[in-house]
Amino acid sequence: MSKAFTKDDDGVAPVLLRPVSTLPPGVKNYMTAGGAKRIEDELKHLREVERPRIVTSADAARAEMLQKIDLRIAQLDQSLLAAEVVSPPAEPDNKVRFGATVTVRDKAGAEMKYRIVGVDETDTDRDWVSWRSPIAKALLNASVGQRVKFQIPAGTQEWEIVAISYED
Repeated sequence: MSKAFTKDDDGVAPVLLRPVSTLPPGVKNYMTAGGAKRIEDELKHLREVERPRIVTSADAARAEMLQKIDLRIAQLDQSLLAAEVVSPPAEPDNKVRFGATVTVRDKAGAEMKYRIVGVDETDTDRDWVSWRSPIAKALLNASVGQRVKFQIPAGTQEWEIVAISYED
């Protein structure tokens, strides 16, 4: 019987490496310096602390945990390898650029802040949006005082840009 029709069960499910980034091939993987540092720190922690701890554990799920850690390490390595770190502008020109934190005001007067970051840095809990998102696309290259419109599933939104700042 062909090996293709037999079941070789060593108790470990195969793990397929998936690309970390949702970027199409050929699109640059922009990242802030802070984002690159966070990824480097996570990699260091996984390699120097988590992986050695799991390797020496007697946990029955050790092989599965190792696969998950190794997958995350491979994803982070891939992300850093493809990253193009973008520094904040040396002299801000009052325009929204990659890495900017933008304060906006909606028609009701409510203010919100969004930071435009790389796809691998996106964090909705912190209002960090990918530079490829509809919000970021509407904000990029706009100036303080300018109104921007963009489409979301609930309809068209319009915001006024109140402030632009940069951090590392």
